[in-house]
Amino acid sequence: MSTTGSVLSRTTALVPHFRERAAETERARRVLPDDFDVLSEAGILRMCAPKKYGGDELDFRTQCAVLAEVARGCPSTSWVATILSAMAWMVGTFPDEAQEEILADGDPRISGVLSPTGTLEPTDGGYRLSGRWGYNTGGHGSAWTIVNAILDGMPTSAIVRSSELTRLDDWYASGMTGTGSNTIVAEDVLVPSHRTQGLPGMIDGEYTRDRHNAGDAYFNLPLASVLAINAGGTPVGTAQGALDAFFDRLPSRAITYTSYEHQSDAPVTHLQIGEASLLIDSADAHIRLAAAILDEAPGGVPTLLDRVRGRAHVGYATGLSRQAVDILFHASGASSIQPDVPIQRFQRDIQALANHAIMHPATNVETYGRVLCGLEPNTLLV
Repeated sequence: MSTTGSVLSRTTALVPHFRERAAETERARRVLPDDFDVLSEAGILRMCAPKKYGGDELDFRTQCAVLAEVARGCPSTSWVATILSAMAWMVGTFPDEAQEEILADGDPRISGVLSPTGTLEPTDGGYRLSGRWGYNTGGHGSAWTIVNAILDGMPTSAIVRSSELTRLDDWYASGMTGTGSNTIVAEDVLVPSHRTQGLPGMIDGEYTRDRHNAGDAYFNLPLASVLAINAGGTPVGTAQGALDAFFDRLPSRAITYTSYEHQSDAPVTHLQIGEASLLIDSADAHIRLAAAILDEAPGGVPTLLDRVRGRAHVGYATGLSRQAVDILFHASGASSIQPDVPIQRFQRDIQALANHAIMHPATNVETYGRVLCGLEPNTLLV
């Protein structure tokens, strides 16, 4: 069996496991420690890592399919896996000295935060890092963390050991509760120069040449496009998980205060299920279009318009996924607000995900329309 098939088939087999652990993950407000091992053993965390260090360098269509399967069981776990898999790819754009240090054990567990809310000060052998970063998704289970800070006026990525950071217990969210996206703090942490790289160049696909894969198109893709399109699996999988949860309850449900003893007999239910299913299919089609932009880019270099289009596809797919979940949630009756009914968690999770700055439907579609009108994008993250 191919590597692609192996990772995807192993992940599909894990959907019941993640579904069973979802409520406990939410109560813990983080992915459970042994589930990081489960993600690692399935190959999900290394699916974007360099082959030299045991990674699979999977195409983006497969990445999204894998992460969608995780989300069918637990959207929070999928979002953590999304970040950690993308960060393993990102480390593959750093010098070989950094790659060897971070990836050589074949088990990459790397979280990251893109906002440059820290500072780097030059010192012997590297820099001193200080700062505070919110939304460090999955950091509880990461050995390394990528943060961004200002160095001589330029946003710069820096990789530090997670153990060198202070993690605050401040993640109390109504949706994506199990992602453990706490604030992290660095106080005068030494960062060797080989673990730093200028962020503006990375956004444009310009990375250090001091690495074994410098000529590999896969590791020269624009950073923002990789992060946005890799993220496309979670919303579609969340909607599919909500549909699964809806069907699980359907045989036992009537429609209260009507003559329908079986909800499945009601034409309104047929309409709701049909519309939700088509919305999910449409969302999935948009994610496939987004993935193809990176998987099939001529010479491995997507144009600016393609980069904006890819992010628009992901945002639009997120909006469609939210619509699908909303239909299913509202078709589930008042009992669906109880914490032991899984669909309420899918509904809260998709609302949270759709408000993420990278995933936000309106922002992404507006940016696409702006560029189609001949204007420059008003964001660096394309």
